[in-house]
Amino acid sequence: MQKTVTFLEAISEQVGKYSAWATSLMVWLICIDVLMRYLFNFTLIWIVELEIYFFALTFLFGGAYAFKHDKHVRVDLFYANYSKKGKAWVNLIGGLLFLVPWCVVSVIVCWRYFTFSWTWGETSAQPGGLPAVYVLKFILFMGFVFLLLQGIASILKSVLIIKSEE
Repeated sequence: MQKTVTFLEAISEQVGKYSAWATSLMVWLICIDVLMRYLFNFTLIWIVELEIYFFALTFLFGGAYAFKHDKHVRVDLFYANYSKKGKAWVNLIGGLLFLVPWCVVSVIVCWRYFTFSWTWGETSAQPGGLPAVYVLKFILFMGFVFLLLQGIASILKSVLIIKSEE
């Protein structure tokens, strides 16, 4: 079980590192866009749309990484005072009842959303926009896949902690 956790968390770690690069590229694009807008009173729609794609990469691919490192939003009113096994129980129950079902539904819906867009060759509705909107929809799908994988790793870690002798 530990090998599976290590493998799944390695995926989250690598994807998180790549999403950090997406953040850097997004910042550069925004800077270029702002400079063009304020210096030349001109903007390119494809740059604005590319900013959205990089934001999606950053947010969706970074989600599993944040979850792995316990940097996600959590209401720690009681959780912070629990023992290690108590926290593991909360993580196990929350993962099984909320995280995994929500991710599975999201993966299914996003897959349909992506395949419909891919099948129809969906392009941007904006003149001068990006030609492949399905790429953004695939990013959405993969973001939930990565979150689901990290959720499974979290559940398995919780089981290992609960089963430990400590």
